[in-house]
Amino acid sequence: MAWIETESLSFIARHEAEDTDCAQRTLDALEDLRLRLEERFDEVPGEITVIVHPTPGWLAAAHPFLPAARLAAAPAGRRYLAGWAMASELHVLNDHYLDRRAAGEDSMAALRGTAERLYVQVVVGANIDRLPPPWGPRRFLRYLQWTWLIEGAAQYYSGQVPLFRAAVSTRLRERKPPAFPPSARDAIILGGTVFDLLERERGPDACDVLASRLRRDGPGAALELAFDARSREIERQWRGYLRKLSERRLDDELGALELPNQLSSSA
Repeated sequence: MAWIETESLSFIARHEAEDTDCAQRTLDALEDLRLRLEERFDEVPGEITVIVHPTPGWLAAAHPFLPAARLAAAPAGRRYLAGWAMASELHVLNDHYLDRRAAGEDSMAALRGTAERLYVQVVVGANIDRLPPPWGPRRFLRYLQWTWLIEGAAQYYSGQVPLFRAAVSTRLRERKPPAFPPSARDAIILGGTVFDLLERERGPDACDVLASRLRRDGPGAALELAFDARSREIERQWRGYLRKLSERRLDDELGALELPNQLSSSA
């Protein structure tokens, strides 16, 4: 397989020739994101290499932790595990395979933003040295404990929280309600909702504090500090937020169904 390189100011993409458009799109999005993150984090690494894999098999073979993370995730969230972040590398699928995984327009947009979410994970790891990347058995176990923060920050700072509304609604229709904070199983779907609620309640600075410091006394203490409230009250607010989010999604679906009927009647 012949690889070529495409460069931008802060990133390099390695890819096959037929994925040049995918690589250029990805680099442009990452440069825009890096500028935004520089205003909110102390450490925002550059000189990151993006490796665009031509098949899911190549991606899975490159990173032994990715299949394990996919198994730990809820079925509705597994499609979004389409890449992996290393300390100086982002590994992603090409647009062809990203689009094949999509379950609608929002899903496609979220999947095409995989590299952006992964880059946020690199930034979070650079600012919290106890979190990956880099990876190892201990850091992977810590990732499972703090997946909601890592994946939630990734959604929030890349501006992708609204793109996961359909996945959130699907998860809420399951019989067993999600845990709070979201478990590793639900984090890739629900993690962003924690940050979105935090911004609504306490503002963006509180989100920056949550994403930049790791409390040794656990996730509950980190959330209480960020929200300036007791865990029980935060959970109550979060579950109410999820209900409203799901109701808005249902209203959108009903509106989409009613519009063709209205057009047919007027015709």
